[in-house]
Amino acid sequence: MAAPLDSSEPLASLRVAGLLDAVAARTPAPASGSVSALVVALAAGLTEMSARFAPAGWEDVAARAAELRAEAVRLADEDAAAYARFLADRDPGPIAAVPLRVAEIAAETSELAARLAAGGNPNLRGDAAAGAALAAAASASSALLVRINLEGFPGDERIARAASFAKAAESAARRALA
Repeated sequence: MAAPLDSSEPLASLRVAGLLDAVAARTPAPASGSVSALVVALAAGLTEMSARFAPAGWEDVAARAAELRAEAVRLADEDAAAYARFLADRDPGPIAAVPLRVAEIAAETSELAARLAAGGNPNLRGDAAAGAALAAAASASSALLVRINLEGFPGDERIARAASFAKAAESAARRALA
């Protein structure tokens, strides 16, 4: 059995095996919110790489994907911290805000990856399409978390916004995978 994760240790600093152990451990976090954010980071990484191998003119996409990747990594840790705060004060605001932002950046990542799958380097089409699909899955799971975290607030506009991001990400992924 793995040692419990030191909550001050950033998830991105863990080796893959340690991260997998941390996710599988009998602890409240990291869980689906952090994992969804890390999946977006991986998707953005595939998108960034695909853009770097694309013909001239894709530099802005590579730069934006790098920004999204960095934000997603930060959000993975922020999600775990927000959940710890929720356990202490039962305020669902922060635990809804983080997955909402993850759903949003996942939708943007999926769109960028879909554009690359269609017009980037054809040798990296599979990488770009995988980035779009992974981002869409992360957006969908994040939208679900927003809905779950706001169950006591059925009219909260963040639920519809998260669902909209997930739908946009899914649409982009379908184009990339076609």
